[in-house]
Amino acid sequence: MNGLKDHELMLRIRDENFTLINNNAIDFRRLFRKEQIYPGLVVIVPSVVPAIQRVLLETVLDYIGDRDLVNRAIEIKLTGDTSDIEEYEISSMGATDG
Repeated sequence: MNGLKDHELMLRIRDENFTLINNNAIDFRRLFRKEQIYPGLVVIVPSVVPAIQRVLLETVLDYIGDRDLVNRAIEIKLTGDTSDIEEYEISSMGATDG
């Protein structure tokens, strides 16, 4: 789906019930906030090289397990050698747009 504009990707996410894994938190929080029901959002912060993205993704997938992410967002942030995970509802904006 690389190359789709954000709003086109959002249509695909909604129509096909995808959970989006992305590092574009600001734009996608804004788009997901407009949805009444959404299948979930996972954000990797900051944008890092693919090898580190894979490690962070494995960490966040372990955190998620088999839970349902409907109307939930999960961010994994890398600070130095430490990763922190935050889970929230986008409608209530548990995290800021920064």
